[in-house]
This record gives sequence, structure tokens and C-alpha cells, in this order.
Amino acid sequence: MSKEKVDSAEVSLFVKREKLYPRQVHGLFANLRVTGVVVLLGLYYLLPWLNFNDHQLILFDLPARKFYIFHWVFWPQDFIYLTLLLICGALALFLFTALAGRLWCGYACPQTVWTEVFLWIERKVEGSRSQQMKLDKQPNNAKKTRLKITKHGIWLVFSLVTGFTFVGFFTPIRELAYSISQFQLGPWETFWLIFYSFATYGNAGWLREQVCMYMCPYARFQSAMLDQNSLLISYDALRGEARGSRKRGEETKEQKLGDCIDCTMCVQVCPVGIDIRDGLQYECIGCAACIDVCDTVMDKMGYDKGLVRYTTENALNGKKSNILRPRIIIYSLLLISLLSGVVYSIETRSLVTLDVIRDRNALYRENDEGEISNSYTIKVLNMDVVDHRFNFSADGLNGLSLSIKEPIYVKAGQVFELPLQLTVDPSEISEPTTEIIFSLEAVNAVDMKTQTDSRFIGPMDY
Repeated sequence: MSKEKVDSAEVSLFVKREKLYPRQVHGLFANLRVTGVVVLLGLYYLLPWLNFNDHQLILFDLPARKFYIFHWVFWPQDFIYLTLLLICGALALFLFTALAGRLWCGYACPQTVWTEVFLWIERKVEGSRSQQMKLDKQPNNAKKTRLKITKHGIWLVFSLVTGFTFVGFFTPIRELAYSISQFQLGPWETFWLIFYSFATYGNAGWLREQVCMYMCPYARFQSAMLDQNSLLISYDALRGEARGSRKRGEETKEQKLGDCIDCTMCVQVCPVGIDIRDGLQYECIGCAACIDVCDTVMDKMGYDKGLVRYTTENALNGKKSNILRPRIIIYSLLLISLLSGVVYSIETRSLVTLDVIRDRNALYRENDEGEISNSYTIKVLNMDVVDHRFNFSADGLNGLSLSIKEPIYVKAGQVFELPLQLTVDPSEISEPTTEIIFSLEAVNAVDMKTQTDSRFIGPMDY
């Protein structure tokens, strides 16, 4: 390879980033994206302030090891549900990617959502795309400094509110607000508030498309989930080529021009700065801004819309498309089945757990009356949001006597521990070890009951 080619390769690999100035666009997909931003950010900032049954509607209380999500309360024992929900999330990602590409990235990814807000603030302060470009090329002056300070000041305030809300999902947000007002914020809350605030400020204000292009792994493996029947944002080269500028109503047959007027508007509105006319690229986040702006241009030119549109590779090549194909059906059935199973399991799970630990220091004891006894320690966890009294029983041997006679009172969210003695007449023992079933049932809640087993050990000569 010649020296000139080597130098060219090095330059292409280490080119300095140039700031992008995405043009504002209007249309169907832009409206959907704005709706998604408003709904998602509305939920993010509002949910921590809502209460349910005397607790925050959504609260991940790490010190107490309790997660409140609507009417559900999750404990460390429920970690399996997090695993199952992550599997559901992965299946949903596979499904939507195979169906229509990077829908998540274009409409619901936090990076996209917060970047949209930061871009909106930037336009309100500095003006349109052309005004922003003109401002950045100007030498520093009073007006430029004022606009930049205003923009970054609003960004920082918005980022701090975002960081405060994030911490409010882990520390009750009203307590957090009071602690801040009294300058009594703890070290961990302070760290995460500052960390998440500057992460928002840096990612949405400065890095922007760099996060999607270089930091997000999804861009690299999405192609493994696509096929020729996946709906993707594509440029119809057969209709658009050859490109060329012209006026509305101008005859193009003699010039042999396609419908693309080479206005580059699709490039100007792209938040990652790619040209959709170059084909499918891993940098594309599927925001569909190029579809909206191209449809606007086609409408002004009097051409049919859809030069850039959601379509399949088969359709572009004149072949039949099959959107509802086996992988879509399989992903959908798996997702519906697993998600339904998770919700059913959560709704029907027992809110009380019983753990019985046998005393291993002594196999058994014989009292003055000749009866055989075994010692245990029982632990009862009440995972409900209200206090309960529980009846405790054991079964497995005739004439079994328990040292616990009264109902066990356990407060909400607490673990109650107490010793237990099981005693039985030796004539009832027929084996050296006997399985014992321990049962626990709430006095006033028939759905709160559980069982566990242990062993009762007697003399070896029985």
C-alpha cells in the first residue's frame, strides 16, 4: 500500500468530530417523537411525587431492601422477577428490531429523549440551525457570551432537576427535597445527584450522537436481528436517482433525473449526521426525521411522498414482503407468554415466607418424662404492607407438641425470629428421622399462607 493511501486511512479513522446542527422538522413522525418525549419525561418527573398506601408510588428503598412499584412490594427474595423482566425486555427488543429496526432508539431511548429536550432549549435560546451556525462562527462578543451562558445555565438547571428526580426514586423525594433545603444531604445522595446531573448534561448537551455511534453496543449487533422483511427507513434509489436540482414543475425526462432534487434536507435534519441515501448504516437511530422532511419537499415539488419511507429490502427490490413472518410470531408468543406468567406469578405469590432452621448442636433431647424433643429456630418475614398475626402448626408425627401456642404477631416488612421446641412421645416415633411439615397462615388473610419442611430426629434404635 502506498504512503498516500496509508495516510488517508489514518485520517479517516481519527477524524475530529464536527458539531452537528440538526434542522427542526415537522411531520407525523416528529409529532410521535415529541409525544413520546412528553409522556416519558412526564412519567419520569411525576411518578416519584405520587403516593400509594402511605408510601411513594415507585421507590427503590435500598437500605430497607424493599422496592415499591405501584401496589407491589418486592424483597431480595423476589430478585428472580427482575431477571425475568430483563428477559422480557430483551425479547421486546428483538421483536421490535426484527419488525421495524431501531424503534427503541428513535422514540424511547433516554439518550434520544433528553437530547430532544436539550435541542429544543438550544433552538429557543440560540435560534434556528442557520442562526446557531452563524453564532458559532462569530468571534466572542457580549451577545454570544450571554446566549451561551444562558443556554448552558438552563441545561445545568434541567440536568440538576433530572439528577434530583433520579435520586428521588431511591430516597423518598419529599425527604430528599427537605434535606437539600436544610443542607443536610447525605454523601451518597450528593454523589448520585451530581453524577447523574452531569451525565445528563454531558450526554445530551455535548456528546449527543457520539453516544449512539460509539458508546451504545446496540448499534453494532442490530444487523443480526434484521432480515430482508424488516421495516427500515430507506431511500428508494430506483425512484430517486439520478439526483439533480430543479424548479417545481420543471420537466426532467430529458435530463434523466429522478425525484430526488439533491436538497440535502434529509442530511440536515439527521441527528447523527448521516445521509440516508447511502443505504442502511449502523449510525441510524431510526428517528424518521428524514421521512418527514423528504415528504415535505416532495409535497412542495408536486411529487408523490415516500421517496424516503419505512419499507423492506424486498419491497425496494420489487419482491414480495412478508411482515408477519415466523420469527415475529415466535418472539410475540414468547414475550406474551413470559410477561403474562411473570405478572400472574407476582399477583399470586405469597406475601409471607417461613424459614425453619434446625439446631445442629444436638440431634435430640430427652426430657424428664421420657419425651423426645428437637430444637429449631423459625424466621417469619411479613412482606405485606400491613401487620399480621399468623397461626403456626407442624404435622408429621402423631401427638406432636409445639412450644408456640399463641398466634405470631409480625409487623409489616419485618422479620420475626423465635425458638421452637417440638416434643413427641417416643412410642410415636417409627424411624430415626421423620419429615415434618411446618405451616404458617395469617389469621385474617386466607391468601397469606406458606409451608416448609424439616426433619425430626429421634433415637437410632427406633
